[in-house]
Amino acid sequence: MGEDFAEWIGRSVTREDRVTERLLAEYRATLDPFLFRPQEKDACPPGFHWGLAPAVGKMSELGVDGAEAMGLFLPPIPLTRRMWAGGALETFNAIQIGMDVTRVAAIADVSLREGRSGPLCFVSVNHEIKSQGKLLVRERQDLVFRDGKAKPPAAPAPHAGASDVEWTVEPSAALLFRFSAFTFNGHRVHYDAPYAADVEGYGGLLVHGPLQAALLFNQASAALGRVPGRFEYRCTAPLVAGYPARVTTQRGENGATGRIVDHAGVVTANAKSAA
Repeated sequence: MGEDFAEWIGRSVTREDRVTERLLAEYRATLDPFLFRPQEKDACPPGFHWGLAPAVGKMSELGVDGAEAMGLFLPPIPLTRRMWAGGALETFNAIQIGMDVTRVAAIADVSLREGRSGPLCFVSVNHEIKSQGKLLVRERQDLVFRDGKAKPPAAPAPHAGASDVEWTVEPSAALLFRFSAFTFNGHRVHYDAPYAADVEGYGGLLVHGPLQAALLFNQASAALGRVPGRFEYRCTAPLVAGYPARVTTQRGENGATGRIVDHAGVVTANAKSAA
């Protein structure tokens, strides 16, 4: 893969939205009871921003995987399988009901690498969400693209020890459908089981990277008693729906660390938070 996508770096798109009671109710209904309740009046729970001002592509602008086709906002990467690799976000001010918000997304980096199983393309996208010029959230989203089908599951992780907060979450097809609807995410691996298994090679429907991050973000807030100023996470293995998963967070001197472990003991996401 000899393409040079350097000219795509810096490309941006601006979208607008309003924080409505209905959208907040959808988020709460989807992730209840795994939500942190901020003290500020009318403030939205952590992770709510993933449903604000999403890309709303026409049906003709979708790729075969159901997500926005390459070459529109993201560069025309000739790799068929996309994954949400992780990201980092900073919270400056609470998102509140009634706000009119503006999201600016800009491509920050595109890098090509040769992995053990073939070529990889990493894309980082920076997002800023503002209301009336006030910065609410700054986020970096990391995506990775590759060819071929998914590999066998990773090895189980060693026992993590004690945690301050632990949840058992059962990611059902209905939960994935609701989160896809909330974020307007058309990626077929989250709702089309035959596509996820036969085309991309997964063991079932996949839990969204941002959904895992939202669980860890809310749990970190619950462990710390406040929304952390900085939250970083990394998706380390696919999380297949239909089986219970453990979400755990441990407080530390300067923040908290968390992770999600699937039913087989494989760590699918790690997170760390700082006040």
